[in-house]
Amino acid sequence: MRLFRSREVVGIAADALDVALEASAETHPNEYMGLLRGEEARRVGVDRDGYVVTDVLIIPGTVSDPVSATVRNDLVPNDFRAVGSIHSHPNGVLRPSDADLDTFGSGRVHIIIGKPYGPDDWEAFDQSGEVRDLDVLDVDLPDPESFFDFTQDDIDAELDR
Repeated sequence: MRLFRSREVVGIAADALDVALEASAETHPNEYMGLLRGEEARRVGVDRDGYVVTDVLIIPGTVSDPVSATVRNDLVPNDFRAVGSIHSHPNGVLRPSDADLDTFGSGRVHIIIGKPYGPDDWEAFDQSGEVRDLDVLDVDLPDPESFFDFTQDDIDAELDR
């Protein structure tokens, strides 16, 4: 079973990118790392085939320092909407290191954010570490509070499936 989807990633939600930029700045001078999760583009109002990055997952137990960040694989959720990874380079270099390339094997898109963590201080890469286009899209994301909007009847119905 594959964790990462094989379909093309056509963009990233502006709100998701903003969260990652802010988290990178707050984590400085250490690296920041997260996983990218996507939704089908049409489900978020984008008239294209493929996926749009809508969420940045922060994995508990991630350890970072000024030159690396390590995610505990045993704490990565088995999420079928995972589409890649995102991390920061506090030195501002927007190129993948050899260690970065080793982590690019899973997922369709990998983003590196660099200091000073502004809206243009990032680059997207494919699995081979080649620069790729990734549109920043203004999409309507679901209210995160709606995730918790369910009743016991909803839970029972889900368990009965």
